[in-house]
Amino acid sequence: MFTGITTDRGEVLSVEARGEGLQRLKIACRYPRASIALGASIACSGVCLTVVATGEEGGRTWFAVDTAAETLNVTTAGRWQRGTRLNLERALKIGDELGGHLVAGHVDGIAQVATRDALTDMARLTLRAPLPLLRFVPPKGSIVLDGVSLTVNEVKDDTFSVLIIPHTLEVTTFGAIKAGEAVNLEVDMMARYVARLMETR
Repeated sequence: MFTGITTDRGEVLSVEARGEGLQRLKIACRYPRASIALGASIACSGVCLTVVATGEEGGRTWFAVDTAAETLNVTTAGRWQRGTRLNLERALKIGDELGGHLVAGHVDGIAQVATRDALTDMARLTLRAPLPLLRFVPPKGSIVLDGVSLTVNEVKDDTFSVLIIPHTLEVTTFGAIKAGEAVNLEVDMMARYVARLMETR
C-alpha cells in the first residue's frame, strides 16, 4: 500500500529485455542502499514493482525491478527508456503519516494530458481518460496520476482536470509534463469497490 506522496524522483539507468514479455529496469534513486530490501515494493510513477537487486553507481544508489507483459501493456512502463524520470514512493509502514489517500499501486489505465494551463505558481492539467474509468472519477474525489495523489477539480465529457500546486511541481515529474504525454492512472479503490457492490446487488 502507498499514499500517493512522492518521496523521490528516480531516473531509469537502463532497460534490458529478459525473455519474452519481460524487462528489467535499473533505476537510480536517493534512498540509502542499505534501506532497500530485496523483495520490497516501490511505486514507480504509480506502478508497484518489486526490488530484485540493488547497488551503487556513480555515487548514486540504484535498484532493479522486473516488468512483465501485463504491466508493459496496461501502464506507461513499456515507454520508459534510459533517462526517463519517475516519481518514487516506498511502501507504507504502520504508523506512517497518511498524507494522500490509500493507493494500491495497481494502475487501471493510461490517461493523456490534453492541455496544460499555467496559473500563478500552479498548473492546471486537463486529461483525457478511457470512458470506462471515468465513472470512478468524481469531482472533488481522489485520483492517482503517475503515482501522485491528486484531487479532481472538474469532470466533463471524456476529460477531467486537476490543479498542481507549487510543491508538487517542484518535487515530482509534473514540473516538466507537457500536453500529449501519457500518465498512469489509478482510480480511488473505494470508488471501485462501491461500483462493484452496486453491480452485484
